[in-house]
Amino acid sequence: MEKRQFGNTGKFVSEIGLGAWQLGNKNNGGEMTESEGIEIVNKAIELGCNFFDTAPNYALGKSERILGKALKDKRDQVIISSKFGHHANGEIGFDSNKLEQSVDESLKRLQTDYLDCLLLHNPPFEYLNGESDHFEELEKLKRQGKIGAYGASVDSSDEMFEVINKTDSQVIEVMFNIFHQDPARAFQAAHEKGIGLIIKVPLDSGWLSGKYNAQSTFDDIRSRWTPEIIQRRTNMLEETKQYINPNQSLVKSALQFILAYEEVATVIPGAKSVQQLEENFSASEGAMDKETVQQLQNMWESQLKDSSLPW
Repeated sequence: MEKRQFGNTGKFVSEIGLGAWQLGNKNNGGEMTESEGIEIVNKAIELGCNFFDTAPNYALGKSERILGKALKDKRDQVIISSKFGHHANGEIGFDSNKLEQSVDESLKRLQTDYLDCLLLHNPPFEYLNGESDHFEELEKLKRQGKIGAYGASVDSSDEMFEVINKTDSQVIEVMFNIFHQDPARAFQAAHEKGIGLIIKVPLDSGWLSGKYNAQSTFDDIRSRWTPEIIQRRTNMLEETKQYINPNQSLVKSALQFILAYEEVATVIPGAKSVQQLEENFSASEGAMDKETVQQLQNMWESQLKDSSLPW
C-alpha cells in the first residue's frame, strides 16, 4: 500500500484507508458482529492500511468501540480520525460546549488517549468561517494533546474554500467521486495551505460498485432517491463504463480516478466483508492513465456540472 503525506501534520497515511461507518451496522439483513468487524480491521492493517475514519454516530457508538478493541495493541501503528456533531445517541447537535465531552467519550470507546484528527461532522455553513467557538475549543483540545489535528467533513467546494480561507484547519474530509467532482475546484488551494484531504463517499454510496441498476430499490438513506434519480445514475454509470478499463473492477477504476489527484491524501471506502476490503485495496495496484481521467472529467463537465446528482 502506498503512503501519502497527510498535509502538514507530519504523518503519512495509506492512500486507501477504511471508512468505518459499517462496523457494527446492519449488514445483509443482519447486524455485523464485533468479531466480523475486528476481522475486517485486522485484515486492513495486514494489507497495509493505517488510516481509520469513524464517528460517534456510526452504528451508534459501535464503530468506535470495535475499532478500539481491534486497534488497542496497535495504536502506534495507526492514524484514527473521528468527528463531532452527530452523536452516539443518534442526535445531531453542534453545541461547542459539548465538544470536549464528545471527544472524551470517543476516546473512551476507542480505548485511546488521543485522536490523530477530529472533524466537525458536516456542520452548518456558518460554523466554517473560524469565528464560532468551535475552533477555539479545537485549539484547546490540540494544546491538551487530546487531538493532533482538526478540520471539517464537508460536501462541496464552497464549504472547502470557507475552511481553507478562514480557519487554521489541517484536514478536510470531502465527498468526491466520478459523479461528484465539484470539490476538485478547491484541491489546489487546500494543497497550497498544507491541508490533508480525506475523500469520503468515493463509490457514490455504492453506485460505482456496479451492483445497482434502474430497478434497484433501497430501504436506507438512499430511499430518498426518486426513480428519476436512479435512472440518471444508471445512465451515467453506463457512460462511465465506456471510458474505463473493462478488464478490471468498476470499484478499482472509481478509486483510481480519485487517487489520480496528487492533492488527495487518502480515500476511505467502507467494507462489509474482507472480500470487499481486498477489492478496495486493489486500487493501490497500478494507476489510471491521464487520458481516462480527462475523459471522466469531461463527462462530468458536460453532463453533471450544472445538473448534479443529489446524494
